[in-house]
Amino acid sequence: MQERINAAKVAPEALQAMGGLQKYVRQSGLEAPLLELVRMRSSQINGCAYCLDMHSKDARGAGESEQRLYALDAWRETPFYTERERAALAWTEAVTLVSQGHVPDEVYQLARKQFSEKEMVDLTLAVAEINAWNRIAISLRAVPGTYQPASHTKAAAPPTH
Repeated sequence: MQERINAAKVAPEALQAMGGLQKYVRQSGLEAPLLELVRMRSSQINGCAYCLDMHSKDARGAGESEQRLYALDAWRETPFYTERERAALAWTEAVTLVSQGHVPDEVYQLARKQFSEKEMVDLTLAVAEINAWNRIAISLRAVPGTYQPASHTKAAAPPTH
């Protein structure tokens, strides 16, 4: 696989704008492990190899278990996720696949039992953010395996997709 366009070199201002949203999401108060699950699940649905590589490395670096990462695609069939995580994953799937179901009321009600209104907005922005990154990485062919996670001391810095 060969990268089509390096967006960071060609349009750095655009990636800075995306980085602003990413920074907001990371500082929103939503749990970092939950956000990594959201990023992984959207990336699975979208088939974004670059983002799956990136976020699996970041999740492992933050202490996520291999078991939970491997089972994420079948989260409904496992006991490995909390009710809050399950609600976030259902919301993630519905928002990622918005053209297929327009985010059903049942999924919204499930999520609202676990998340405040502000958290719902932040969670929706998190899903929108990773979906945008997925589309950038897939269409411009970011090369999987090239991402190197920041050291643990730099974990708060947003990664470059």
